[in-house]
Amino acid sequence: MRVVEKSQLMSATEVDRTLQRLAHEIVEKSGGTTNLALIGIRRRGVPLARRIAQAMRGIDGVEVPVGTLDITLYRDDLSKVAAQPVLQSSDIAFPVDDKDLILIDDVLYTGRTIRAAMNGLFDLGRPRSIRLCVLIDRGHRELPIEAAFVGRNVQTSDTEIIEVRLNEVDREERVMLVERVS
Repeated sequence: MRVVEKSQLMSATEVDRTLQRLAHEIVEKSGGTTNLALIGIRRRGVPLARRIAQAMRGIDGVEVPVGTLDITLYRDDLSKVAAQPVLQSSDIAFPVDDKDLILIDDVLYTGRTIRAAMNGLFDLGRPRSIRLCVLIDRGHRELPIEAAFVGRNVQTSDTEIIEVRLNEVDREERVMLVERVS
């Protein structure tokens, strides 16, 4: 099984512009940045959360706290992932109790990653609210989970995959639609 690139969905400039827009939307719909905190889901949700926080700093002049969440142990497919899954640490240096959390990930697909992330957050405390922000929503939900903030909706088939590549992780910046071929 290999993957073939079908098209580029977003350039580096479009990713940046989208993150700026999402930052504005979050601030506007939250009535400012008071009590707000961002949680990036490892891997690519983390740099996205940091960039959105930076954009918010430019809007409100306020430093919005950013945390990192590793959902590995909360996955419902853990036994299928690896015999010895690689754990990376979560890093949330603030209490989540009574916070308005914005959970950030690169692609929303079945909803299972988000369910796992919420389980992880509830183990840390009881937030006032949790809303989801994603760069790409590709549909095909298996759980009743929707994003409050979406960079772009992209309809995909079951054989297509959205690949988000970010400088911080991949040393390149773009979003592509790829297809699995036999």
